[in-house]
Amino acid sequence: MDQYTTTTTDQSVRMNRLRSRLPAPMPDWMHRPLRVVPVVVVINVLVFFAWQASRWSQDLEGFMVTNFLVSWVHLEHGYVWTLLTAAFSHSELWHIAINMVVLWSFGSVLERLLGWRVFLAFYLTSGLVASVAHCVVSWGMGRPEVPALGASGAVSALLLVYALLFPKARLLVFGIIPVPALAGALFFVGLDLWGLVAQGQGGGLPIGHGAHLGGALCGLVFWLVALRGRFGPSPRLDGGAQGGLRLTPEEAERFDRVRRKLSIEGPEGLSQDETEFLRSIRQRVLKGPE
Repeated sequence: MDQYTTTTTDQSVRMNRLRSRLPAPMPDWMHRPLRVVPVVVVINVLVFFAWQASRWSQDLEGFMVTNFLVSWVHLEHGYVWTLLTAAFSHSELWHIAINMVVLWSFGSVLERLLGWRVFLAFYLTSGLVASVAHCVVSWGMGRPEVPALGASGAVSALLLVYALLFPKARLLVFGIIPVPALAGALFFVGLDLWGLVAQGQGGGLPIGHGAHLGGALCGLVFWLVALRGRFGPSPRLDGGAQGGLRLTPEEAERFDRVRRKLSIEGPEGLSQDETEFLRSIRQRVLKGPE
């Protein structure tokens, strides 16, 4: 009898502990439809096809070079719109593939969290800042004619913001090595700093490190000014405490596992079954106490 009482008491303590941490149902942002990210991907793909077609047309090639590359020389000639159009421009398959995968993976979460209007303004601003950073850096190195293209600067911005919001979410460095998102984002920033120094010494790779760093800086400023006070170090993907919902011991244990996974990996880390489980909990909470 004493052993049974002790076991029952321990289970009650554990259940009360779990219920005290039981969050409210998933917020609406996790269910928002995507508006901006799919459109941005389509625009990038169309511009990519235009670059491929320009190989067989000198007129089209001249148009693309004039309007979809950005450099200090472009700005000197008044082509200021290239600060934005270049951020939607890719001429190599590997380049657009990497950028669009990263954009879809992390941008879709941010668009749902921030809302499509805020996300659109943030993405466009990041692209502009990245282009300006490239032009300033190339001018400072005495190579104002060096052009740049690609969404990498804007993608660097949203990747850093995602990492600051979900620092423990898993991120695959080079698509292979799993690391915490913040560590991965800082690794890429460090890689760009190293590459920029190498370019300043006359070496390095033909990569727009200045644009990447400009985008990352834009993301950091955006997080510091607009997001840190709003979401804290990590956004609550669930909500506040909710004590009126009764769960079975099995449900409580499963909920705690899913909750921990959600806080570490973000919503994209959940399986379909786990998402449906949380949705069922949400419906029960909305229905009211049993």
